[in-house]
Amino acid sequence: MRTIRWNELARRDYFENIDFLLLNWSDKEAQKFIDKVYEIENLLAKGNVEFQNTNRADIRRCVINKQTALFYRVIDEEIIEFLRFWNNSQNGRQLNL
Repeated sequence: MRTIRWNELARRDYFENIDFLLLNWSDKEAQKFIDKVYEIENLLAKGNVEFQNTNRADIRRCVINKQTALFYRVIDEEIIEFLRFWNNSQNGRQLNL
């Protein structure tokens, strides 16, 4: 099983997304987001799947939902680092990885 590490930006983005959902949508929508991230984290930890390549060789992109994508990198066969949870409506040029 691989280890999943969250960098500080990913952790901040994650909680900001949850706060946004709780304030503007519902507890149900926030829980769906939490569950989806947990599901993806487990898939990546088990090594069952890799997601979409980006224009950077070491970084991949996974769609969490229509509004949010997760960017992560595979450090080696044993470690994956979550980099950012990104709102897909934001300008991608501002994405700091």
